[in-house]
Amino acid sequence: MSLRVESIRKKYGDYYAVNELSFAIEKPGVFALLGTNGAGKTTAIRVILGILAKESGSVSWNDRPLDVTDERVGYLAEERGLYPKYNVIEQMYYFARLKGIDRADATQAIDYWFGRLNVDEYRKKRAEQLSKGNQQKIQLAAALICNPDLLILDEPLSGLDPVNTDLFKSIIREQIKRDKYIIMSSHQMPTIEEFCEDIVIMNKGEVVLQGNLNEIKKGYGRINLSVKADENILPLAKECGLEPINHTPNQIDFKVGEERQAEALLKKIVNASITLVKFELREPSLHEIFVEKAGGEANED
Repeated sequence: MSLRVESIRKKYGDYYAVNELSFAIEKPGVFALLGTNGAGKTTAIRVILGILAKESGSVSWNDRPLDVTDERVGYLAEERGLYPKYNVIEQMYYFARLKGIDRADATQAIDYWFGRLNVDEYRKKRAEQLSKGNQQKIQLAAALICNPDLLILDEPLSGLDPVNTDLFKSIIREQIKRDKYIIMSSHQMPTIEEFCEDIVIMNKGEVVLQGNLNEIKKGYGRINLSVKADENILPLAKECGLEPINHTPNQIDFKVGEERQAEALLKKIVNASITLVKFELREPSLHEIFVEKAGGEANED
């Protein structure tokens, strides 16, 4: 199986919300589609799913045009889509029928996912009576009810408390183990780093960075240095040409031009018999790369 997105474009008036977006998912796992608010991520997802018509380009699944009515595709939208006045179980059977699932199989799937997501007690509740987090759990169950081969998660952890965040993450891990193909869009960079190997970062409809996350980080090199010591090391750092970019009671952070600057500072600290609590030289985080490339702050709530 594989998903191929080739040069898709979506235009509103004179503005391209998505312009020449291309990527491929050749193996199971999680692919990240990132960008600031308004960058074009959700529009791209809707074009991929056929919810929005595209100006040009193609989307193929297993070398055929993707048709979500013929394939097992699950979608958790950023803007939640339950019908507020209808009870939850009626909606679940309705979503199952849309996927061509008979009632017996739908009942089995609903029982499993409602139990797994701890929402059995809400079966006969109207959607508007549920909290935002529980509505999100119901919609994840709806996305998974067809046992999808391709699963698209747009901000899946937004607004969840820590307990339900861990629950959603455990389900994502289960789907990975079952060799599912997953596209995830999120502003929570640590979550992306936890799950994703390959990423695309968009800005104003354009791709500004694309590739394997580990290789992207290696390309930057180990440029971030964090130090915590029992004594003031700033004079020693200055001798090495290092100026702090962040200074807190817990540590001092430096941007390193080359690794030998860090090595020189470490040697000076050791020679001065200063006790080190922390000395970490690392590649940039995805948050830092995101801010550089997308020009906006990533929300890590």
